[in-house]
Amino acid sequence: MKVRLDPTKIALSLEAHMNQTVAPANITTPIWTQLEALVEGVHGWTPTDQLYTLYTLASLSADVEGDIVEVGSWCGRSAIVLAAAAKAAGKSKVHCVDLFPEKTDWKQNPDGTYSFDMVIDGKRYGGYQEQTVWKETFESQTGKIYETHNSLYHLFWENISKRGMSDVVLPHRGDLSSLLNKLPADFKFRLAFLDGDHGFDAVCEDIRNIDKRLAPGGWLCFDDAFTSYEGVSKAISELVIANPDYEYCQQMTRKLFVARKKRSA
Repeated sequence: MKVRLDPTKIALSLEAHMNQTVAPANITTPIWTQLEALVEGVHGWTPTDQLYTLYTLASLSADVEGDIVEVGSWCGRSAIVLAAAAKAAGKSKVHCVDLFPEKTDWKQNPDGTYSFDMVIDGKRYGGYQEQTVWKETFESQTGKIYETHNSLYHLFWENISKRGMSDVVLPHRGDLSSLLNKLPADFKFRLAFLDGDHGFDAVCEDIRNIDKRLAPGGWLCFDDAFTSYEGVSKAISELVIANPDYEYCQQMTRKLFVARKKRSA
């Protein structure tokens, strides 16, 4: 019989884990199991092995300067895990960057696929322009979330709040550059998880923007790396793997690639 674990209790357990104030029963419950329970019911495509890796990197980089940033948060699945690691470490916030499209922002293209178009603070954005969403995928997965919530942002925040992470998560509606423009010039991040626009130019722009703000010893992580998204893979190869400023580069799971920025001498 599968035992259901309470997400709120799991969040408290993870927070206490690194402070060693958690009850012995929770210490011996694998983090993998706790993370599965924490994100149960949260729509998304991030598998548990990838969530576990992100949690581990976010936990082990607690001694590095800066906050955590995620580009492409969707319903909050990976944001919840990054926030849990931040709470467990007792430091830093998680900045969640997404366009958070409304139901009315989506449109069906002449070929039957779907994409979205919107304006935020006077700037026009497009989503799934190069690689559109197949009709079957939209109707069976993407579009399903709008059956209960007209606003993706509201669903995202509901998921964050229910799991006790609202005190560490800072959502931003826009793109990475618009977030950075609002932060001090010397603001740093210790971990960045890029899962936004998968077009080559867009990924390159995100890499260049975050590279300036990634602290020495910080981690740069990518979703959908070296899969069917050629733009993501090409950008990583040219701007990260070939960059001598990164001392460790590795495909960690089926679609998660990570790189660590060299520490200062």
